[in-house]
Amino acid sequence: MFDLAVFGSLFLTLFVIMDPPGITPIFLALTAGRPGKVQKRMAFQAVCVAGGVITVFGLLGHQILNYLHVSVPTLMIAGGLLLLLIALDLLTGKTDEPKQTKDVNVALVPLGMPLLAGPGAIVSVILAVQKAHTVATQVSVWTAILAIHVVLWLVMRYSLVIIRIIKDGGVVLVTRLAGMMLSAIAVQQIINGVTQVIQGS
Repeated sequence: MFDLAVFGSLFLTLFVIMDPPGITPIFLALTAGRPGKVQKRMAFQAVCVAGGVITVFGLLGHQILNYLHVSVPTLMIAGGLLLLLIALDLLTGKTDEPKQTKDVNVALVPLGMPLLAGPGAIVSVILAVQKAHTVATQVSVWTAILAIHVVLWLVMRYSLVIIRIIKDGGVVLVTRLAGMMLSAIAVQQIINGVTQVIQGS
């Protein structure tokens, strides 16, 4: 009742797309200055949000996109623009929002979506679920989805140790680096979306 090849293929695909090691500096930058307990809670919330979004699109992805008349490339471009706005805030240091609102926004946007549950991960899950015709492949697909989210939570949860080592000055440096990385990810996502629109026209 388990297909190891299907599990391994989807897990590796999601690992590359969702990039647990790459999310670490961005997570540290977006949660800097908060108590450790709050940061741990935000890591859990972000993974839950990403898992919820991935699950919904895995079950109802085609229906949702068709109902909204939204194509996958459009989803990629919109996600890229959203990430670019967050990246600019990190690069310029304009993150002086009210603390409570900021906590909620970081867990939901951009961590939960579109950083973790981005267009690439959503499309990969939609296709994997669509191709899973047997119980064994279905179980393998959903186990892979659960496994990658556990890995993401563990990476973000224990990345907080880094903060104790790099101190405040290091956090500022990580924030700027994360902004630069995030802007590159955003621009690439927009380019990919535009390229797919051109190829499909």
